Amino acid sequence: MLLAIDIGNTNIALGVFQDRTLVENWKIKSEADKTCDEYYVLLTGLFAHATINIEQIEAAILSSVVPPLTPVFQKLGRNMFHVKMLTVGPGLKTGMPILYENPQEVGADRIVSAVAAEEKYGRPCIVVDLARLRPLMRSLHRANIWEAL
Repeated sequence: MLLAIDIGNTNIALGVFQDRTLVENWKIKSEADKTCDEYYVLLTGLFAHATINIEQIEAAILSSVVPPLTPVFQKLGRNMFHVKMLTVGPGLKTGMPILYENPQEVGADRIVSAVAAEEKYGRPCIVVDLARLRPLMRSLHRANIWEAL
C-alpha cells in the first residue's frame, strides 16, 4: 500500500492507496509546532480505527507547503512506517519538466496538481488551484489586476 500525504497551510490530507484505488483518507489540522510523536499518536489511532495495519504501508510520498512539517513527516515515515518518505520538490523526477525561471520557487502543491492533471486528463489541460482563490480575491479587492497577478 502507498501512503500519500499533502501538507497544506490549514489541513493535512492523507490517503492510503492499494494499487490505484483509494482505500482510506483523512483530513487533519496542520499544526507546525506539533512533534513527530504527536502525529505518530494521531495517525496510529486513524489507522487502527480504519483497521489498516501500519505494516502494510510499503511506500510513502509527501507534498508539503509547510517547511517546518516536512522533516517531521519524513521522520514519521522512517519511525512509523519504516519507509523513506519520497518528498515532492526540486530534484524529484516527476516526468514533467518545470519550465520556470527558478524551478526552486514552484511549490510542491503545484507540481503535484500538474502531474495529477496530466495523468488523469492528458495534455493539453489547464489546472486551476482554488486554494489560492481567497488570497487572490483579497488582493484584487485592495490592488489593481497587475499587482494581484
